[in-house]
Amino acid sequence: RTLHYPSSLLLNTMRPAAAAITAFLSRSGSSIRRTCSSGRISTRLQVPSVTSCARFAFGSSSSSSSSRRNMTVYSFSHRNSLARGALSVSSSANANGSADVSTSNRNRGGGGRNRNTEASSSGQRASKIPRTPQKKRTFSSTTTTTTSLSASSSSSSSPTASNSRTCSARGTRAVELLPVYLTDARAVDCYCPEACPDGALQLSVAENQMLEDLLVPAVREFASASSSSEEEEDNQTFYADMIYYQPTPGRPSLRRAVADYLRRILSLPGSLDAEGLVVGAGCNAVLENLCICLAEPGEGVLIPTPYYAAFEFDLVARARLEIVPVPTMGHHPEVAIAIANDDDDNLVAVPPEAYYPNRSALDAAVEASRARGVEPKILLLSHPNNPLGVCYPPSVVRECIEWGRENEIHVVSDEIYAGSVYRESATNTDGPTFESALSVAAGHPRSDGKADDGLGIGPYVHFVYALSKDFCLSGLRVGAAYSENPDIRLPMQKLNDLCQISSQTQLLVEKMLTAPSASQDGEGGYWSTDDFLPEARRRMKARCEKLESCLNEAGIPHLTSDSGMFVWMDMREFLPAREDGNGSGEESQETIDKRERTLYLELLQKHGLLFTPGRSMKNELPGFFRCVFTAASDHEFDLGLERIVNFVNEKRAP
Repeated sequence: RTLHYPSSLLLNTMRPAAAAITAFLSRSGSSIRRTCSSGRISTRLQVPSVTSCARFAFGSSSSSSSSRRNMTVYSFSHRNSLARGALSVSSSANANGSADVSTSNRNRGGGGRNRNTEASSSGQRASKIPRTPQKKRTFSSTTTTTTSLSASSSSSSSPTASNSRTCSARGTRAVELLPVYLTDARAVDCYCPEACPDGALQLSVAENQMLEDLLVPAVREFASASSSSEEEEDNQTFYADMIYYQPTPGRPSLRRAVADYLRRILSLPGSLDAEGLVVGAGCNAVLENLCICLAEPGEGVLIPTPYYAAFEFDLVARARLEIVPVPTMGHHPEVAIAIANDDDDNLVAVPPEAYYPNRSALDAAVEASRARGVEPKILLLSHPNNPLGVCYPPSVVRECIEWGRENEIHVVSDEIYAGSVYRESATNTDGPTFESALSVAAGHPRSDGKADDGLGIGPYVHFVYALSKDFCLSGLRVGAAYSENPDIRLPMQKLNDLCQISSQTQLLVEKMLTAPSASQDGEGGYWSTDDFLPEARRRMKARCEKLESCLNEAGIPHLTSDSGMFVWMDMREFLPAREDGNGSGEESQETIDKRERTLYLELLQKHGLLFTPGRSMKNELPGFFRCVFTAASDHEFDLGLERIVNFVNEKRAP
């Protein structure tokens, strides 16, 4: 509960920030006492209770320094794990007393993160690219005693009351939706080769750090190049109309560029209707707006398990929808029988088919949801799938779409990894590895017999995408939602008022998506789809194969990935024994969560491996983990492989 910051920092860039923080805490009814000792100012405050864990880091501009003494960390403590209501701030300025700002809030990822500025041995990452200061981030050193691994933290707050006199109950509940495992991730020191060589390796944030050498120079060139749009009459990099309000769904030229880009990467049978396309600040923003238009508060969103954990925040915090997990394993008879008969000494490998949603699984989930008073209105598919790292076969997507139309349930396909399909599927035999839901749904006849503008997907199929994954541009915040439902177009556009992209970013993205290919020798093509994405897929495939080779040699079962940034690992072998001595009776969910949490903490705290635990994503079986193989430098990735092998050898030692 102590704020420490040097007086030199206050006299420079941190004066406004310190004043604002102090004023805020003072307004919260805090008592303030200031003392000076050795050039440091200590402010002790009584602050309101703040649940869950969030961090903001301010650090020195030296990119080579990563010690914790150069960081200012704001740690909002989880009620069940850290000191209740604690807000701690500590900082030390660099040699010239300056500080630079960086946040560790990750969108469509999770957990804290660290980046090593050391150039990779393969030369894939540029060593001379100037970077935003304070590249390295460390986790809070506060320890945790949380015992729950549920997707959202428990709260004793009533629906109409808040423990804080200045924060509403709904504001508090929004933070409580964050996965509890993030608290553990932020309670360890992050790896740094000099300052913290035994620190945790970040292999859980869904970002791609393998392409800076290609991406950064290209983005700089696009930012300084003139527009290629036919409607622009001059040759400037910033136009007069860009200082004014922009069209709510996005600049028309950008929407046309995005529509054409999606047609190329999705191999669509026709063109998208640009009027049905809304471009907003990230995939989570446009997905939230789309779902607000499709369902009322309290209605359900069906999501096959396991699923991206932050969906529970994205669709609940403000949209106030109910997440309805769709278990699938029990609805594939061969898999269900095999899993039911396995034991800790004879574990059955779980094939990708076990995770495919089908009519039986969807019907059962709807029945269970209605039994608890929640009417499902949306089926959300992650395709390619996060966290599994595989694509649904076209037959699975088609079955889901047909089921949705028959039951008048909207099907939303989140295809944010559509450009990151890097090899043929090992199991899919009924069509291409990836086929967009837009292609599967195209050509659906209208009830009134009229022709549709666009693909003819009908009113119950919708689509979201973003540049955060395929283009590693999570910092630009560019997402897109598409629908041919005329009833929701105007509401979608109006809601986008709250999450528009800046005009300058829109122009930059337009240039990037329409830039001609540099490798086609004037014969057509685009930089985005003919130059950048093929090289990105090549690098991702090589990195994935290296990880899978390590897992195979170590004897760790896993799905054979074909897309995205993930490998889904089966580490059930290393779970602690059941408390009932491997009994054959049904195990409680609490005990299952506890056993996986023990393994997760062992990997994290003892072996420095930060993976995403499967139970946080509602996986049906404990002991599965998502590894993001693109989230580290070459050096960090190789070290991670060594640590995996060491972990396995230690666990199997007699």
